[in-house]
Amino acid sequence: MTTIHWFRRDLRLADNPALLAAGAGGTDVVGVFVLDDRLWAGAGDPRRAYLLHSLAALAATTDGHLLVLHGDPADVLPRLARDVAATAVHAAASYEPYGVGRDDRVESALAAAGVPLVRTGSPYAVAPGRLRTRTGTPFQVFTPFRTAWLAHGWRSPAGDAAHTRWVDLGGTSPLPPAPDLGALALPDAGEDAALRRWSGVLEDVVPRYAGERDRPDHEGTSRLSIALKWGELHPRTLLGDLARLTSRDPQAQDGAATFRSQLAWREFHADVLAHHPEAQHVSLRAAAPDDSWLTAEDEAGALAVWAQGRTGYPFVDAGMRQLRAEGWMHGRLRMVVASFLVKDLHVRWQAGAAYFMRWLLDGDVSQNQLNWQWVAGTGRDASPWFRVFNPVGQGRRFDPDGTYVRRWVPELRGVPGAAVHEPWTLPASAAPDYPPRVVDHAVEREVALAAHARRREEAQ
Repeated sequence: MTTIHWFRRDLRLADNPALLAAGAGGTDVVGVFVLDDRLWAGAGDPRRAYLLHSLAALAATTDGHLLVLHGDPADVLPRLARDVAATAVHAAASYEPYGVGRDDRVESALAAAGVPLVRTGSPYAVAPGRLRTRTGTPFQVFTPFRTAWLAHGWRSPAGDAAHTRWVDLGGTSPLPPAPDLGALALPDAGEDAALRRWSGVLEDVVPRYAGERDRPDHEGTSRLSIALKWGELHPRTLLGDLARLTSRDPQAQDGAATFRSQLAWREFHADVLAHHPEAQHVSLRAAAPDDSWLTAEDEAGALAVWAQGRTGYPFVDAGMRQLRAEGWMHGRLRMVVASFLVKDLHVRWQAGAAYFMRWLLDGDVSQNQLNWQWVAGTGRDASPWFRVFNPVGQGRRFDPDGTYVRRWVPELRGVPGAAVHEPWTLPASAAPDYPPRVVDHAVEREVALAAHARRREEAQ
C-alpha cells in the first residue's frame, strides 16, 4: 500500500502529524512538494530562493526521495496518485484564504479519482477556529484570545518520521534555478539548521527575551519567523521546550512567557484571517478618510523613497535597508516603518504590506496583513487610532547609542551616539550624503490625527 504526503508549510520530519499519518503501519510514502503556479508567481525572489534551499535540505533528509513537481496541485496530485496507485493523500490543513480554496479543489479532483485528501494537524499549536468566546463568537481582541489559548493548551510534539519508508521514484526531482538575489544573503535553511538555531535561542536568548526583544542593536530575538513560516519547526516543539526550560530555570519565566505571547500573536492573526478572509486586502474597520490619501503618482513616489531607505529618518531608513539586505527586519522596526508609511507618508497599508511580502523571507499572509492593519488602526485589536510611532523617539529608546542605525546607514557612521537619530540638527558637513527629511513628523502626525478624528465623527 502506498500513500502520498503533500508537503506544504511543514518542511520537516520531526513533529509532523500528517507525515506520521501517511506512513502509519509501515505504509510506503511518496513525499511530494508542488511548486504551485499561482503561489510561485506571486512570491518575491527572496522567498522563492529560500524555499528552494529549504526543499534541498528536505530532500537530503528523505535520502533523496523528495519529488518536486510544478503546476496546479488540482492537476498534479490526482495524476501522481494514479501513477503510484496511492490510497490517500495526506497533508496538514491550510487556513489562509488561498490555501482553503486550493485544498477544496484538490479534494474534489482527488475524489473523482477515488482518493481521499486526509488533513491532519496544522501549522499552529491551536488550529484557527478552535477557540471561541463564551458566547460562541470568534475572538476580536488579542488578550482574551491569549488567555483562552493558554487555557486550551496544545498536544505534545508528535514523534519523528525519520524512519518513513520512502518510495523511490528515481531520485530527487531537479529544482528550478534559484533567482539572483544580488547582495542579499540567505540564512541557512532546513529543519536541521532551524533546530540548531532554536537550541541556541532557548539557552541564550529566551532567558533575556522580555527585556531584549525590542532592541535591534542587540541579538535579542530568535529570528525563527522564517523557520515557522515554512514549517521547518512547529510551534508546538518550541512550546514544549519552553515548558522544560522554565521547569529547570525559574529565572527564565519572564522571557519564556513573553516568547510564548509572541507565538500567541501569530495564532491570533491566523484565527482572525480564517474568520475574515477579506482582511487579506480589505480594512476590517475604518480608521482614516480612505485606505489611500494620495493620488497614484504621489503614492508611488512616497512608497519609493520609503522602500529605498531614503526618508531622512535614520531609524526608518535603517529598517528598510536591513530588509533589502537580509530579507528580514527586526520586529520593532516593522512597526516603526509601517507607521511611518501609513501615518507620515499617508500611503495605504495594502501597498506597504505588498512590499513586505515581496522581500520578506518569512512573508506570511495572516501575520503580514494583520500586523499592517494593527499599525494602521484598521484591524482586530488595532492599536488606538491616535497612536503614531515617533521615528526619532523610537530610535532613541530602542537604539540609544545609534549602533543599529550606523550598521545599516553608512552615510551616518561618522555621527556619534544618539545624535545619529536627528542628523538635521547637525551641521551639513556631518552627513553630506544623507538625504534631508521628506516630511516633518510633527506636522504629519497632526494631519493623521485630524483625519482619523474626522472619520470617527463621520462614522458616529
